[in-house]
Amino acid sequence: METLRPVRRTLLRDTAYEAIRDAIVRGDIPPGAPVRDADLAERLGLSRAPVRDALSRLSGEGLVESKPQSYTRVTRLVPRDVRDAAAVVRAMQELAARTAVPLLTDADITAMREANDRFRDATRRGDVADALRADDRLHDVLVTACGNRAVAATVGRYTPLIRRLEWRQFGTAGAAHGSAELHDRLIEACAGRDAEAAARVTAEIWQALEELADEPSDRADGPSSVRTTRRAADEPTIMTANPRPPSPNQPPAKGAP
Repeated sequence: METLRPVRRTLLRDTAYEAIRDAIVRGDIPPGAPVRDADLAERLGLSRAPVRDALSRLSGEGLVESKPQSYTRVTRLVPRDVRDAAAVVRAMQELAARTAVPLLTDADITAMREANDRFRDATRRGDVADALRADDRLHDVLVTACGNRAVAATVGRYTPLIRRLEWRQFGTAGAAHGSAELHDRLIEACAGRDAEAAARVTAEIWQALEELADEPSDRADGPSSVRTTRRAADEPTIMTANPRPPSPNQPPAKGAP
């Protein structure tokens, strides 16, 4: 019976994952901070099961680390680990660009242009979260069009580890402007159906993140250069989950069809 498919558990698990991941990326839960499933579940309005699933997934992505019977905490930003992750993502994004460009439609190019317009607008407003969503949308056009599930899975696996650096980068006006210009070059290469040029620009985009990872670790673990909203007593800001179905006007979560 199609109407009885068990979907709610999966949705709650994904909701918990996205909320906790975003709080870590923003720095609302800082590097080294302990995370407890009971506390997070209470703040999110969820049971502990989906929160435990989320923490397990975040552990696999390198954002959380655990020692049995001892601690679960947010990982510190280790430059070598972030550089390694950025190198893997760069290689996958290059492959996606090289494979996808011959397959792109005019609608795909339009979607990339719209995403970059949104990226520029978000960085102008200082909305780093929206800038990252727009950046994801632009690059996801190529990852989706290439049709390689291994590429998509690898990008999804390693991108969260470098998100904290991207958050800081897009909070700097000069860096954000440079990223938008690189996006323009990438889009023009795609529009001209020049796969090799698209791959070269893609490599340049992600190489910048690898270099950013080489900054001193005290800066990497320091406060973000963008403004974040804090609660009293320095509590992490985590959006409360809503178990009810989203409204028809609510935009889909990242990765949703």
